[in-house]
Amino acid sequence: MENYSLVKIIGEGSFGRALLVQCKNSEQKCVLKEIQLPLNSKSENTRREAVLLSKMSHANIVAFRESFEDGNLLCIVMEYCSGGDLLQRIQKQQKEQFLVDDILKWFAQMCAGAKHIHDKRVLHRDLKSKNIFLTENGTIKLGDFGSACVLNNSKAFAQTYVGTPYYVAPEIWDNQPYNNKSDVWSLGCVLYELCTLQHPFQASSWKRLILKVCRGSYPPLPRHLPYEVHYLLKHMFKTNPKDRPSLHTILTSHRVSKLLRHHLTPEVTISESHELPQRKQWTPSDTVVQRLANASLMSANTLSSGRAEEEPEEPKEQPENRQRRRWSREPAQRLLSVLEKAPLHRAFSTFIIHTAGLM
Repeated sequence: MENYSLVKIIGEGSFGRALLVQCKNSEQKCVLKEIQLPLNSKSENTRREAVLLSKMSHANIVAFRESFEDGNLLCIVMEYCSGGDLLQRIQKQQKEQFLVDDILKWFAQMCAGAKHIHDKRVLHRDLKSKNIFLTENGTIKLGDFGSACVLNNSKAFAQTYVGTPYYVAPEIWDNQPYNNKSDVWSLGCVLYELCTLQHPFQASSWKRLILKVCRGSYPPLPRHLPYEVHYLLKHMFKTNPKDRPSLHTILTSHRVSKLLRHHLTPEVTISESHELPQRKQWTPSDTVVQRLANASLMSANTLSSGRAEEEPEEPKEQPENRQRRRWSREPAQRLLSVLEKAPLHRAFSTFIIHTAGLM
């Protein structure tokens, strides 16, 4: 700490503190994150964030400066994003909608940064507007890798419950293994927030929240947004992760990719174009199988008007009597019992729950 002078405290949480500091040599402002090291136990997991962040080098990821230990604290020094986090930016808007170009620019940069993470077989696991930052010139930077994990290979799946409930994908609530498609769901939540200034899944109880997420039930986007954005969000909120597009697909071959590529730097665009095309995730013949496989995740309430999850391939006759599939299982009861001890507004906070033997 002798190389830095404290400017102010900018955040506190269960992890410790985030400080705005100034380097005494360069006078450059940085963020110093203090993390309490565990006593009398291995601290590899505590150091994981510093290790992962040090391996990331991308225009849309918060830059790593250095890390060191100061007594019983692990200190991670990172780039300072003077524009604050995206949640603050959304809250400042109040009722004035963002310009479509700003939404597309920010979302394209989020996808580019998250794709860089996925290419290194890393899952962020806590992508949300509060963990996405803006620089002074409006560039997006992904940050807070405290919940991230590394998969052993590109087909591996994680299992520990980690994330912020309002941004968690259905497969995690259902206690199923998950991969980078869970990050895609989370980015879909952030995209919805940019488009509406509200969160897509709002509820009066934990159980209702879980049910809404597992149904993929969200109010429709404003009509003035491009069709490609409506189409993209619909697929990012597919309850079966196999049906969700990867970030590579979103940036290179999805219907919205042309709109997004316009907002990427030449370096990012070139790096995306050099990769091999990904196989399509969806084919008509697979859809029936996937629906049958996931029928237990959905619920049989009559589809209410004004909902955006209407599927074009479903029969159109007698729409007023058409029923939705039912998520027949109760939410994982022991996980729900743990979360219910916290007030619902904590659903915007990060949880880490080791689920071995819990469900």
